[in-house]
Amino acid sequence: MTSLVIQTAFLGDVVLTTPLLAALAARHGPVDLVTTPAAAPLVETHPAVRRVVPYDKRGQGRGWAGLRNLGHRLRAERYERAYLPHRSLRTAALALLARIPVRIGFDDGWPFFYTAVRRRPAEGHEVDRLLALAEEPSAAYAPSLHPTPDDEGAAGAVLRAAGIEDGARFVAVAAGSIWGSKRWPYFGELASRLVAHTSVVVVGGPEDAALGDEIVRAVEGGKGRSKAVNACGKLTLRQSAALIGRAELLVTNDSAPLHMATAMGTPIVAVFGPTLPEFGFGPLRSGDVALGVAGLDCRPCSRHGPPRCPLGHHRCMRDLAPDVVATAIEEARALRRRD
Repeated sequence: MTSLVIQTAFLGDVVLTTPLLAALAARHGPVDLVTTPAAAPLVETHPAVRRVVPYDKRGQGRGWAGLRNLGHRLRAERYERAYLPHRSLRTAALALLARIPVRIGFDDGWPFFYTAVRRRPAEGHEVDRLLALAEEPSAAYAPSLHPTPDDEGAAGAVLRAAGIEDGARFVAVAAGSIWGSKRWPYFGELASRLVAHTSVVVVGGPEDAALGDEIVRAVEGGKGRSKAVNACGKLTLRQSAALIGRAELLVTNDSAPLHMATAMGTPIVAVFGPTLPEFGFGPLRSGDVALGVAGLDCRPCSRHGPPRCPLGHHRCMRDLAPDVVATAIEEARALRRRD
């Protein structure tokens, strides 16, 4: 019978769950996945996924009534087992309401609701921690996304409309984050430096469009053949993944595009401020770069990054100079060219 995975955490968490999906599909066949409406289109084309069940836990499906209704729907599928990487009470209760006989979760979740409990490793990358739910070894599977040919076509069309032809080099920039304190303030200055050597494409959702415009204005149109392009809000998530997959490199805050770049095989330079890559959400591959300001007593200030700096100075981001990030990008680009 088909297994069910329930993962309704943030978008980046869903991307980092794809290795677990692949491991389970190799063992039991493609799985069904309950996830957020935002994440559903991103993973519905994954070969490890049979079917995606969107769960709008903060919208139409919110509250006890929404949880109960979804539980009844899932019950009709007669799943044999459920894997619960998201350590929330809502997730545990949903699997119980669905009357799934085998419910596998982590020891630091809600073990009273589970029939099998796995120890969640305290150290390592989140990918490896999630693989422990299936008792798979570290690095057994890597994150992956699977844009369709139509997605690739849409990404290419946005680039061509901006004058970036197929095969041309460009650096993708992901400057947004739902957590205000994670936003590095110098992306405009960085883009103005990069555009002297390569085109720059800002990626993000509609909520990032104004920030993308600000970065493009800082470049003042670029120099020579290089261009600065704001693609925020012009592509779906899968199309954005396709665009990131075409980039020479992605420079990003600690946010979902970092994990999308990992899944698409694109080199990464990531900027960490209030959080640390040691939390398990940094770049996964050797050769990718995570930058941050060392020696600050206030860093890290939280697991996710607060909406704004609790002390008001935001030194964890403001003290990370554009020169440092630009140098890391050029070194990474040079290394890739030698490869």
